[in-house]
Amino acid sequence: MQFVFTPIHKVLYASKHALHSVKTTLLLTLSAVLFFSLNATAQSTNGTIKGTVKTSDGNPAEFVNIVLTDTKLGATAGQTGHFTIKNVPAGTYTIVASYIGLQTQTKTVTVTAGETATVNFVLTEGAKDLQEVYVKSAKHNKFLKKETEDVARLPLKNLENPQVYSVVTSELMKEQVVTCYVDGFKNIPGTGVPLVYNNGRTTLLSRGFVTGNFIRNSVAGYNFNSIDPADIEKIEAIKGPTGTLYNSSLASFGGLFNRVTKQPNEWAKTEIAYQTGSFDLNRLTADINQPLNKERTILFRVNAALHNEHSFQDAGFNRGFFVAPSLTYHVSDRLTVDIDAEIGNSNATSAYRLAPDAKGKTYNVKDLGIDYKRSFANNGVDYLSRQIDLYSLVNYKISESWKSQTMFNKTFSTTKGMVTAFTLVDSTKQIKRQVTQEDYPYYITNVQQNFIGDFKIGHFRNRIVAGVEYYNQKSNNTNVTVNTPAINYLDPGAAYNSFTADKVSTLVNAAAPKAGDYVQNNQSSYAAYVSDVFNITDRLNAMASIRLDRFVNKGAYTPADGKTTGNFSQTAWSPKFGLVYQVAKDQISLFGNYMNGLNNVTGSSFDNTPFKPQYANQWEAGIKIDAWDHKISSTLSYYDISVTNTTMVDPDHPAFNIQAGTQLSKGFEAELIANPVSGFNIIAGFAYNNSKITKGDASVEGLRPANAGPARLANLWMSYRITHGAVQGLGFGVGGNYGSDSYQTNTKTFKFTIPSYTTVDATVFYDQPKYRIGFKLDNLTNEKYWSFRLAPQNPTRGTLSMSVKF
Repeated sequence: MQFVFTPIHKVLYASKHALHSVKTTLLLTLSAVLFFSLNATAQSTNGTIKGTVKTSDGNPAEFVNIVLTDTKLGATAGQTGHFTIKNVPAGTYTIVASYIGLQTQTKTVTVTAGETATVNFVLTEGAKDLQEVYVKSAKHNKFLKKETEDVARLPLKNLENPQVYSVVTSELMKEQVVTCYVDGFKNIPGTGVPLVYNNGRTTLLSRGFVTGNFIRNSVAGYNFNSIDPADIEKIEAIKGPTGTLYNSSLASFGGLFNRVTKQPNEWAKTEIAYQTGSFDLNRLTADINQPLNKERTILFRVNAALHNEHSFQDAGFNRGFFVAPSLTYHVSDRLTVDIDAEIGNSNATSAYRLAPDAKGKTYNVKDLGIDYKRSFANNGVDYLSRQIDLYSLVNYKISESWKSQTMFNKTFSTTKGMVTAFTLVDSTKQIKRQVTQEDYPYYITNVQQNFIGDFKIGHFRNRIVAGVEYYNQKSNNTNVTVNTPAINYLDPGAAYNSFTADKVSTLVNAAAPKAGDYVQNNQSSYAAYVSDVFNITDRLNAMASIRLDRFVNKGAYTPADGKTTGNFSQTAWSPKFGLVYQVAKDQISLFGNYMNGLNNVTGSSFDNTPFKPQYANQWEAGIKIDAWDHKISSTLSYYDISVTNTTMVDPDHPAFNIQAGTQLSKGFEAELIANPVSGFNIIAGFAYNNSKITKGDASVEGLRPANAGPARLANLWMSYRITHGAVQGLGFGVGGNYGSDSYQTNTKTFKFTIPSYTTVDATVFYDQPKYRIGFKLDNLTNEKYWSFRLAPQNPTRGTLSMSVKF
């Protein structure tokens, strides 16, 4: 049978002639796909065997060999424990699961032509025992978890995916005694020093662009407050403009960070952990997993944390409570429902934020002479934050080739209290302290519907995801900003203690009301998208994706004067293309991609022409390696991102902007995850980024944007775990991070430099089936270094972690 169009061709063809009807386009695409799929299946004379291999405690068991006896057919379980044996002639077989050092298991399976039989194995050994077998046989790279369906929303292996991404696992974060979410990003190339905002919200770098933490389990997880790592299974850093499959308002032109949470499994398991250490750290966490019925179709898991920590400075603290319950209900073989929540409350002081004096004569933070341990704050000037986030996911298996995925989430996040910001007056060596009394709630609604297919057209494998998404974000901001008397930052004297909540409240109460003291914001986006991966051969595949976005911003409404400003609407297309060729099957692949991202821009030019969306276009090429029985995994890539439609001052009308600015961000990234010898694991990364404003305001044209961070960043972590003998389970780890010089301000008239830094961390641990003890030292050399907001980072810090498992 010959076909004129593949599904993605139909979408592109229809989109040219029916832009007014996204619904029609998607229906045509899905109809065509279903037609081809059913015909291809009907012609098949063979069947397929799929299944999973798990340990007795519910964890996936990789590398296990699956063989049909008396045939040459078989497979090996992947990192998620899944295996597939295709083109199996109809009949009844004996199927065997085996691995050196483990007990062999045997089952019987019947294969029907054109259908898929499912066989699942559960090894009597636990994950701990299996891990020891892996390490002893030099076949376990314990920090390698690259196989994920989150990045492409499809069953796509890393070597098949033309996009670059990094994954930080919960196992790695446990080894590094991570008690703060952003500490896990030390293992991702190019992320730099975290930027912490007044309410605990954090951003990091990705390819020279500031990138937030607003994605959870591949959908909107907008959290205006800090993120607790208690329920994090892994962190995925997806690189480059990702406007095709993700909401552009939640990502940057450099990429996005997706936090994947822990989900219930079929085996009862509990782990209680306690961490204590420097700066009065006291942290208690619990991870409890329990099936709720004997059939193990209703599964429950809850992760919780109590956290209390002071700053290394003379004032500052963070006290919080967090709980994340989750429920999975396997209604039938076809239908699964997941419901989970994140509920948290915290009380904290603002993150340190300092702005230099642009008219001053000091150009480096080290030269200011400010005491590193002075906070210039007071523990009474604090705020309260709260989050109540609800999520649901419904997976329905339509057929052997198609499934439906429906996601809904509703999140609430708020900050109420006093947040601070400091500014220097260099000529008088003074610091001005500003306080905003605010109540800032965010309300987010996100609905997403996906149809995911995996089928053949003739001999060609086709994997496709098509979906629609609705996103709405509302906020009601009440705020009053006041300034307290400036003090000398070198010798503040008694005036240092004048920064109190009572004095701030007095100033707030005396402030004259303004229309902007209470502002309501409301914005929505509507999107439709389709992405197709087409296997030209078993080694060569092509990806094509496209997304249509309709963005509606109702503007900022101030009830005091009844005015609305900044309201606008924009519609934009975002395409993506990729090509992958496996030079050595399942070991080495060459890849290239073109990706597009967008950012909606408010405002208009002097002649009232509405601004268009800002676009980023990325070209990238590189190599991915997963070789030597998974002991070596590496990605090397070169990228070039050009940004257009950036706003800049109109030279003919200085009070207005025009959309003529451009920016270039290009560079090289390298990542290595290795297990060269038994028990020894390495994670290493390097990122070089060359960012430049190629056309813009005269004050910055030709310069590196200050918020692009260091041009060079490197990370390294090495650990060794003894795998046999009397001290089996004893391990050691050492690593560090490096960042080159960067700027807080970079203009032709004023530059303020943040110096380079090198930090070294080390850990020792003893891991046993029923308990674990670990001790970590961060910043061994007591390096002084700063974030983009000139916030001093932690000096040497020790953390002791103890956990029991049952």
